[in-house]
Formats: sequence, structure tokens, C-alpha cells
Amino acid sequence: MPHESAPDVTPYDAVLLVSFGGPERREDVLPFLENVTRGRGIPRDRLESVAEHYYELGGRSPINDQNREFLAAVEEDLRSHGIHVPVYWGNRNWDPYLTDTLARMRDDGVTRAACLVTSAYASYSGCRQYRENLADAVAEVGDGAPRLDRLRHYFNHPGFVEPMVDATLTALADLPDSSRREAHVLFVTHSIPDSMNDASGPDGGAYVAQHRAVAEEIAERVRQETGHRYPTELVFCSRSGPPQTPWLEPDVNDRLEELAADGVTGVVVVPIGFVSDHMEVIYDLDTEASATAEKLGLHFARAATAGLDPRFVAMLRELLVERARTERGLEVRRPTVGVLGPSWDVCPAGCCANPRGPRPALCGSD
Repeated sequence: MPHESAPDVTPYDAVLLVSFGGPERREDVLPFLENVTRGRGIPRDRLESVAEHYYELGGRSPINDQNREFLAAVEEDLRSHGIHVPVYWGNRNWDPYLTDTLARMRDDGVTRAACLVTSAYASYSGCRQYRENLADAVAEVGDGAPRLDRLRHYFNHPGFVEPMVDATLTALADLPDSSRREAHVLFVTHSIPDSMNDASGPDGGAYVAQHRAVAEEIAERVRQETGHRYPTELVFCSRSGPPQTPWLEPDVNDRLEELAADGVTGVVVVPIGFVSDHMEVIYDLDTEASATAEKLGLHFARAATAGLDPRFVAMLRELLVERARTERGLEVRRPTVGVLGPSWDVCPAGCCANPRGPRPALCGSD
């Protein structure tokens, strides 16, 4: 029997952590990259170039270990609050694959699960593509596959934003006194094609708008804490498309070059586009951007991601309870910070459209 004070998460009998996936040994790197880029016509030499990033880190992506640690922390948090539902984990691009995880959930008797996607923002690659993969996995598992509901976007949930505020303050404190006050704060996220941003959300432009709202909120909280407004801007990393296709700019390395030329001596990079230290953080920021800053003579500090911060871990429980109450027709509190309100539970029709044409997707009104 559940503890009498335990939150009721009916109708859900499981949680599913939905993530990107990553290789865990050297020989898996190229097959993984082929999975990620299938159908996009990426040249083999480009894949081999990206593979070198993984080889420099021992041929192992950090993301799977991070997901294991996050899953264990979530399980403990749920148990400590009297919520006894299993937590599963499935990936889009590598083991454990979503199809295998859903088959295990079916065999375990799971009927309905709430899904947390490890991507906080609206875009095709950050939301609808996951929804398409969930639809494919459910179709492959067939009869008895559990019903899946995606928990709302959490880019402006206090459990995500507040750890990033503290991480930004810590990174600023790590800069030398001589460069701290005039430092620039660069909020970094994954670049996507301009056309994908234009199609993100139900009305377009949601990807950039959501990131800007988070950056503005963090900048204001930092101002309140320090009494100083730091120059801030949104920059991008990890562009992977052909040069003739416009992608969101500026690239973080290009912006570092410009800032150094303008006489700036210190920068803090804040990876607001990532929930943990993914490859884009470990390589693109800690390796490449750090090297660029060193070459330019810039003092450089990187803020931590939300990762295993207890507030971020607790956020999943709060979103689960919130959605469960909504599904039972009860009044619900939907906490957010910043200028944008809470995101939708069910993605609107046409939201974050697939640039290659319509495909079945779960968790939406279409």
C-alpha cells in the first residue's frame, strides 16, 4: 500500500526516460553515427571526422552513464516520496533502444507511462523526432504496448533554471578578479537549421524564443544576486549540416574571436541547451571552445549543467504528479519562471513539423 501522504500518480504505472543514446566502445562509434544521420546524406568523411571526437574521449559517449545516474537518482527521489512506480530508459539511436524497452515494459505489465525527454526545448530534433521514434517503437511492439504521454517541456521549470542560475554564479566566481566584472556570459545551445527553428512550436520560432527566455531569466537572477548586469547573448555549437544550408549563428568559437578582438578578457559559457554533460558540452565547449579561448588569451569558465542537481531530479516527480492530476481532471499548479508560461501537455497539430514530410508521432493532437 502506498504511504498515506504519497502523491497519487494515477493513471500512470511507470515512467520512461527517453534519450538520444551514445556509443560505449570504440567499435560502436561509426555505427552509432550512421544511426543518427541515416537518410540525411552525410558524407562518410564527415562521420569519420566526428568519430575522432569520440575517439579522443576513449570511444565512449558520456550520455549513457549520465542517464544511468539520473535514472537511479529519480528512482530514489520517487521512493522517498512514497511513489512506487518503475522507471525505464530507452534511446533513439543506441542500446537500450526504445523498442526493446517498450517490449520489456509490456512484458512487465505496464499499461500507461509518462515520458520525460532529455531535451528541454521545442524543435523537430528536440521533440517531434522523439515522438516519431516513440510511435515507431509502439508500432513495432504491437499489441499490449503501453500508452505513452510526454511530460511538458521544462525549459522554464524552476527545477531546470535555478540550478543553471547557481552554476552561472559559480562560473563567474571562478574567473580572476581582473576579468570578472567585465566578463561576457555566453548562453550556448545546439545549432539547428534556420528552417527548423522557423517551424518549431505551433507558431514557429519557439526554439530560439524559449532559449532567449531562459537566458534572460538567468541573466536577471545573476544581476539580482551580484548587483551587476553582465553582457549576455545566445550562441550556438555543434553545427553539422552542409555549408549551403543556413544554421543558427553565431558559433561559440566565432563569437569568442570577436569578443577577444573587442578587448574582452573573460567569458563564461552556460550550456542552457543541454541537461547534462553531453558530447556537445564535453567536446565542443570543454575541449574546442576552451582551446579557442586559451589561444585568444581569454579567461574562460564553463557553467555546470543541471545533471544530478536535486532540484532537477525532483522536477521529474513534480511534472509526473502535475500531469497525473491533469489526466484525472483535477486543479493543477504548473510552475514556471521567466516571461513564457507553461508549455502544452499535448503537442498541437503541425507543431515542430518534420522537414521531410509528415510521419506518425505520439503525444500530439495530430
